[in-house]
Amino acid sequence: MRLGVVSDTHNNVKNVRRIVDLFNAAQVDAVIHTGDITKASTLRLFTELRAPLYGVFGNNDVERDELMTTIAANQFDFSDGVKWLDFASRRIVVVHDPREFETIDLPYDVALHGHTHRYRADNPSSQQLVFNPGECAGHMSGLNAVGVVDLTDLSHELLKF
Repeated sequence: MRLGVVSDTHNNVKNVRRIVDLFNAAQVDAVIHTGDITKASTLRLFTELRAPLYGVFGNNDVERDELMTTIAANQFDFSDGVKWLDFASRRIVVVHDPREFETIDLPYDVALHGHTHRYRADNPSSQQLVFNPGECAGHMSGLNAVGVVDLTDLSHELLKF
């Protein structure tokens, strides 16, 4: 199973359209947004995904009522704070701010976060991955990225645009 991972889209409509195209071309099985979507109009662009969307809210997701309406209307699955998912016999934890990992004491295979806008792929034991694809809301072509994590072996790749 392959997961698309995106973070901190910050209402960059042009980039979100490109992100949806990248994930559809990569044929991911699910997409996880690690927060800071910002506006419901941006979230609606993810309806073009050919995979279900899961996520958490970030510190810039202040238009919560509008976001919740869009989430409900499109059967997206979002949570406040820590979100736990189970796919392909892997336990996945999703947060926005990596400092939230300090509150987690349950084991996990994959930990996903955003907030920093910096690429991170910590895989010390090959049995556990901490991943953030980094910046995707920038305006400089070629410096934006989203990620794909393969749950069979915890390998990962960046899709740059």
